[in-house]
This record gives sequence, C-alpha cells and structure tokens, in this order.
Amino acid sequence: MAIHIIADSTCDLSDDLIQQYQITIVPLYVILGDNEHKDSVDIHAEDIFQHVAEGGAMPKTAAVTVADYVSTFRKFLAENPEDEIICITISAKFSSCYQNACIAAEETGHVTVIDSMNLSTGFGHVVLCASEMVQAGKSVQEIADTLRNEIIPNVDASFIIDRLDYLYKGGRCSAVAALGANLLKLKPCIEVHNGEMSVSKKYRGNFVHCVTEYAKDRLSDRDAIDNHRIFVTHASAPKDAVGAAETAIRASGRFEAIEETQAGCTVSSHCGPNTLGILFLRKPDKQ
Repeated sequence: MAIHIIADSTCDLSDDLIQQYQITIVPLYVILGDNEHKDSVDIHAEDIFQHVAEGGAMPKTAAVTVADYVSTFRKFLAENPEDEIICITISAKFSSCYQNACIAAEETGHVTVIDSMNLSTGFGHVVLCASEMVQAGKSVQEIADTLRNEIIPNVDASFIIDRLDYLYKGGRCSAVAALGANLLKLKPCIEVHNGEMSVSKKYRGNFVHCVTEYAKDRLSDRDAIDNHRIFVTHASAPKDAVGAAETAIRASGRFEAIEETQAGCTVSSHCGPNTLGILFLRKPDKQ
C-alpha cells in the first residue's frame, strides 16, 4: 500500500520540490474575459499582470471541481485499490476546494482530506510536512493527526503588498483606503490566522526598505521558530526586494533551507505584482 499526497495549485511549491516529494498538483481555474485557464498549466501570474496592465478586466478564480478531484483520485486507485490518498487543500474560508474534495472522497473512498487553513506556501509547508512523513513511513492517521494538531496551527504566513489596486479592483478594499495608502506610501502586511486574512501592520517607504523591515519583524524574538525551512514567495517582486528578504533571513542565522518560489495565479490575482511573503513554521507548544 502506498500513500499519495495531492494538493491544489495554490500551495505555490516550486517544480523542483513537487518532483522531489512526488506531489500531485490539481489546478484551480482562472477566468480572463471569456477564456478559462488552468492555474500554472496554461496561464501564469505574468500573463495576468500583462492582461490587467493592458486594460483587461480583473481575473476571476474558480475552485478545483468535484469531477477533477474524482478523476485524480481514481487515477491512483485504479492502479492499486488498496492505496491511500491524503488530499490537502487551500483554506476552506478562501475556496470551495476543500468542500469539493470531501464530496469526491466520499465517492471514491481511500481519501483523507485535510484543510490546510492557509494559502500559498503557508499551505505548502503543510504539504511538504505530509510528504516527509510519508517518506518516514508514517500511517495516514498519524500524518493526519500531526498535520491537524501540530503543523497547521503553527504555520506563520504573512505577505507585504506593494500596491493596492488589485485589492481595490477586486472589491477587497475601499477606494479611500487604497488612495490613502498610496499617498502615504504604505505597504500593508497581511497575516493568515485560522484560515482568514487580516492586516497586521503597515510599513512606509519604498518597497525594498519595507521588505527589509518586514523580514526583521517576522523573525525577531521568535525563539519558538522551527529552523528547518522558510519560504520567500513572491509575485514578480523585483530582485532587490527578494534579495533584501533573503539577506535578513540569513542574518537571523536560523534556517537550514531558504526556498524562493513564485506565487501562482490565485494569490497574484488578488494581491497583484510585487507581493512578497515570508512563511515558516513555529515549534508546537508541548505544554
């Protein structure tokens, strides 16, 4: 019996990591005008940014369908009906992927569905931890319990946003808030808690300066940080901003691996270009 890890495309993992850990990715859908595309298959974030820059309408995104999940699950179970699948999804509060995966799992059996309660590589951390436990020979129940009780509650996921026009055009902030932030050169930091996003702090100045301060803040006074891996995930952010984040991370001397990944179409559609996130795990509280 084998255990297969399946995740949707919003986990924003690199191709190298996906191949290394043998993860199967099912894409969400991106709608530009009258055309429907598969996230990171036949459309990428740069295509969206170009479309909007040229005056096109804001993109819309749609969840992985029940049929897509059923087809993916059956592909593995047809080869060996005794295999098990762990399907991990973007937060149920952001998308109906989790609900659709649960419906598909009832139809096929042999599938355990996990709500990551996160997005992007906050979700990606959960996927990689599951894959590492599969490689370590853990059972489905052991993996599910560890993810739900120790990993998911301890994901530290946040992003700093350079521009608010995507949030405004997508109906996620008011015109007054967007104008005020732009005039004051404010860059909001968005955190994910319990599957939902909220603004935690606003930085002022040019983007590279704000990224540097943001990175220092995320890593300061964090004795409980798990030093195994950290992600710098961005949507077409300039190299000097990515470099500033990685320099601050290296200066902390904490992490064994720094992984840079590109944000997929879902995060990019909502946050726009020059969004940059720092995402890591905290150590579980054993008390």
